[in-house]
Amino acid sequence: MAGKDGSPEMKALDRPRAVLLKPGRIERDEEGNVLDASSSVTLIIAGSRKIVVDTGKEEDGGVLREMLEHQGLSPDDVEIVINTHDHPDHSGNNRLFPRAIVLSGEAEGQDRLKEGDLVAPGVWIMETPGHTRGSISVVCESERRIVMAGDALPLLGNYLKWVPPRLTVDGDLAIKSMARIIGLADLVVPGHDLPFLVREGRRVFSLD
Repeated sequence: MAGKDGSPEMKALDRPRAVLLKPGRIERDEEGNVLDASSSVTLIIAGSRKIVVDTGKEEDGGVLREMLEHQGLSPDDVEIVINTHDHPDHSGNNRLFPRAIVLSGEAEGQDRLKEGDLVAPGVWIMETPGHTRGSISVVCESERRIVMAGDALPLLGNYLKWVPPRLTVDGDLAIKSMARIIGLADLVVPGHDLPFLVREGRRVFSLD
């Protein structure tokens, strides 16, 4: 059965769980040029499936291993890696997960994700282009609806000021994607910031 917005409706016991493995970050110089950036990384546990959304930069590998250990997991347990887009600050640790298939909106063939694809029970894909043509967001139907937005919505400030990401291929399209995310989500995991609650417009440290 579908929810009012067309998304899958789930019983509480069947809902997937999302865990923030690492918040995103970005460092700029005084002129606004990016000096360093690494994406948020999120683990989704949906039934028996273990999914990682974005993998940060290569040097984040040690942190990801440690955070997975806190969940009783190792990189070998992850079955699916989803990149919200294919920039290296979001895909730098894809190789950390040797048994996982890697999916994105910019991949080719069967590895390409598109609007409405159901990745696991309660986990589905929304196309959110603007930052790149193939940018996607991952929707997790937990107790709160969580959207892992990547750089379709990189910072809380983009939401509060209602401005598109600084780097886009289409600014108008980016704003439309932001509106879709905000209209759907209770909680957003942005590409380069702490998660935030949409209604309150404030950052949080946990996805529970």
